[in-house]
Amino acid sequence: QVQLVESGGSQVQAGASLRLSCATSGRTSTNWAMGGFRQAPGKDREFVAALRYSHATFYSDSVKGRVTISRDSAKNTVYLQMNSLIPEDTAVYFCAYGTPILSEIRQSRAYKNWGQGTQVTVSS
Repeated sequence: QVQLVESGGSQVQAGASLRLSCATSGRTSTNWAMGGFRQAPGKDREFVAALRYSHATFYSDSVKGRVTISRDSAKNTVYLQMNSLIPEDTAVYFCAYGTPILSEIRQSRAYKNWGQGTQVTVSS
């Protein structure tokens, strides 16, 4: 079982940057993937970014160019660096762990373990 603890959410002005952290513990599979998702009030959970064991990264069109997902293996922590935030980025952000095949990398159902979420609020 992999445990995930997120931090870094905050309330910021449009144009600001935030770095979300996801600390992991527990044994991971060799074909792991870490996903970042978000859920705004009244909306479905939405894929944001993912990082695969192969170091490949994936981004949604809505954040591409503004968001970078990375991992510090020594700290067992995955980061989501978000720049040029806009009000539409307001949501609860979740990190997730799983072993999805490539075609499922953007699907929340492919991830087994989830963090508790951290709130990001962007005001105009």
